[in-house]
Amino acid sequence: MQIHEIDTESGSLKYVVKEGYVLLTEYHGRDISLTIPKCVEKKPVAVIGKKAFLGAKSLQKLVLPEGIIQIQDWAFAFCSNLESLTLPRKKLDIGQGIMKDCFKLRQIIIDEDESETEKDTDTEKETEGISYLLAAVMNKLEAFYLFDPSAAGSRSWLEQWDARLLSLMEQEDTEGFSKMLLCGEEDYGSKDNNLDYYVEQRRRFKVRLSMLRLIYDIGLQPSVRSILLSYLQSHKKGESSEETWKVVLEEHGDDRRYYQFLLDNDCITEENFDAVLSDMGERHTEMKAFLMNERSIKSKNADAFAALEFEL
Repeated sequence: MQIHEIDTESGSLKYVVKEGYVLLTEYHGRDISLTIPKCVEKKPVAVIGKKAFLGAKSLQKLVLPEGIIQIQDWAFAFCSNLESLTLPRKKLDIGQGIMKDCFKLRQIIIDEDESETEKDTDTEKETEGISYLLAAVMNKLEAFYLFDPSAAGSRSWLEQWDARLLSLMEQEDTEGFSKMLLCGEEDYGSKDNNLDYYVEQRRRFKVRLSMLRLIYDIGLQPSVRSILLSYLQSHKKGESSEETWKVVLEEHGDDRRYYQFLLDNDCITEENFDAVLSDMGERHTEMKAFLMNERSIKSKNADAFAALEFEL
């Protein structure tokens, strides 16, 4: 089997020519963004080989061609900085662990037919949402049976996504702790062996999933929405555990969308407002100003409504 090589902007791809197609066998380099060619030697690139991109830590964005039909075992495993993967909308044959420990993966973008009519804003938002939900299948839900770009976004696919989500939400926060200790999965004496810390991380995991689904609420049923909102509100600032607030403050500290989300969903209220500002301290001054402005607007609107009621 003869191995060939082509250059990328900051590295190289090795490949073999099969009967009618090309199989990529190995990547070396420091590309941050990489688009795999559609054809090599006039043959379509159809297979990403086993461990082909294993540990490619520089990659942040990767685009696969429309001719891809198979991604073999561990193909993109340990690409620890990979944030975006683009795939064609088709059923793919995938191996095990293809995105293991790709913790930063946020979007799996489905490359639609460019001949489609121009998309409106709602369609673009839905497309973006599907890309985030599809990525979560791999690095949050661990529901590899849902990794199907051809079905992603369909009613059936969303129902299965939500069913998996609810099954995770229903798990006890202590579930898996004893097994972790018995199997020695964490170093003895580390904070991960502390039950309180373990429970907090489990709650944060549920908060992240709940916010993701509520922000990208395509096809979300009212009953599921209610469960997710209730969970977030039960862990807002001022409750016995505050993981909803901690996730936003510590992981999205300067992203206005998340503060607006908390305001819109009764997770920042008049009762906990001062405590929220106190937690922010001298940091995130822009977000503090935003919250104070929103509070002022709400107060003025309430006063105006009260005056109107009095006149009536």
